[in-house]
Order: sequence, then C-alpha cells, then structure tokens
Amino acid sequence: MMKADKRDLEFAREIQIATELARAAGAVLLEHYYSPFLVEQKVNALDELEEVTAADREANELIVGRLQREFPDDGILAEESVDSEHRLDRNRVWLIDPMDGTKNFINRDGDFAVQIGLAVGGESVLGVVYQPTRATLYRAARNGGAWIEAGEKTAARMSVSNLSNPAEMVLASSRSHRSPRMERVVSAFGFKDETRRGSVGVKIGLIAEQQADLYLHLSPSTKQWDTCGPEAILAEAGGRLTDLFGQPLRYNGVRIDNRNGIVATNGAAHEMVTENLKPLLREFGREPV
Repeated sequence: MMKADKRDLEFAREIQIATELARAAGAVLLEHYYSPFLVEQKVNALDELEEVTAADREANELIVGRLQREFPDDGILAEESVDSEHRLDRNRVWLIDPMDGTKNFINRDGDFAVQIGLAVGGESVLGVVYQPTRATLYRAARNGGAWIEAGEKTAARMSVSNLSNPAEMVLASSRSHRSPRMERVVSAFGFKDETRRGSVGVKIGLIAEQQADLYLHLSPSTKQWDTCGPEAILAEAGGRLTDLFGQPLRYNGVRIDNRNGIVATNGAAHEMVTENLKPLLREFGREPV
C-alpha cells in the first residue's frame, strides 16, 4: 500500500498512476522471465545495436498507453516507442524505460527494473523504479520524500548517508566487465567496498537507501529514461545526480543520451567526487560536450 504524504499532493495522481503502472509492467516482465523467450536485435535512436525482447515491448505498450489516456497533453519519451518532435514543445514529459537491464533479464540474474520518470521544464520531478524479482519499489515526487516499498512491508522513507571519505564509502558498480578507465578511477579513489548490480535505477536506489554511497558511469551510453526517474528518487532522499563535470542533467532535449556521463552520490560527497574526477577526466581526454 502507498503511504500518503501531504507534501505529495502536487503530483499525487501522477505518482499513484506511475506506481500502479510500474507494478503492472513488472508483472508482465515476470511472466516472460519465467518462460522461454526470444532475444532479438534492434537499432536504437542513436544507431546502436541493442538486444530487445517481447517483454520490453509489451511493458512499454502498457505504460505508454495508459499515460496517453491519463495525461493526453503530456509528452512521452519511451525506449521502445518511436520518438517524435511532438514532445519538444511540451513542458511536462514522461521518460520511460520499460525494462532497464535487458541484458540482466536475458542472463536471468534478476537485476532489471521498470523505470518511469516525469520531467517538468526539463527537470526531474517524479520517479518510480520497480524491481519485480525482488518486489521492491522506490518512488518519489518533488517535496514528498523518497519511499521504499519492499514486499509486504509498510512504505518506509529513505535518506542517504553522510559519508564523504572514499575509504568509508561503498561504490555501486556495474555487473558487466569494467573498462580500464573505470579501473583507474576506482583505484585512484580507494573506495571501502563495492556492490555490483545491473540496472541504473537499482544502483541509484541503493544510494537512496544507504546500501551504497555513490555510482559513476563514465561513458555516454546512458539515456535520459535511465536517469530521470532515479534522479527524482535520489534528490528526495538527499542525494545528487549530475554529469561527470558537476553540471545538472536536463531532460526532454533533442539528444536523448547523457553524453557527459553521470555521477550519483549521497550529496555530502558530491563536490569531493567531482573535484577528484577532474584530473582523471583530463587524463582520459574527456571534455564537456
């Protein structure tokens, strides 16, 4: 059950519908997950080859269809829908990844999530991330706090840690093979520990619930639907999400990728992390684009 918070009222209907949709889409994903399924290849909006399944498409259709009915004046940017310029003249835009972590779904390691975000005026204001295999849902709306619903437990409010010494901090990192540059960063910081998980939203959610303290993604491969919902959750838990250079992310642009990478932290460590990244980024020849 959702626990109401009086400060949620500005986006009360939106968060209710997004939460219902995330759970419904998660149920669709689980039906496919526990059955044989085909893995296809698709060319995404950036002309990259990616894996996709019927589960991605079915969950996408379910979410987009209802959002169009409930909020007909809003724009939509969804991973498995054809993008159009229609959204660019809309102040409110929904950003949807029906399954963040398709590789994890295919590998059947359980680390995938439904992600729904809402941006207003280019800023993330609402997010829901649901992990169906763990029955865990993170949700937040601006000024309403960040909440976790785990299994049958009552919704609990989340808040980030206040650690800022790398030797005490836990890094949320990817399950996949690590690049030499990421190895260099991890070595330079000397983090206390790491927790390896799949979905971007799951890793950022771990920071919100103090299971981790930061997450770094050096490459430009994340998309706006990977970060919009999670950013709202992290911000309401007291954390921060920016690009590698400390600049805020803007949503609903013509480009759908986060070209300058991302840094998610508990907030207390954010300036320390971005400052210490500067010489490493220069070493890698990385400049803001």
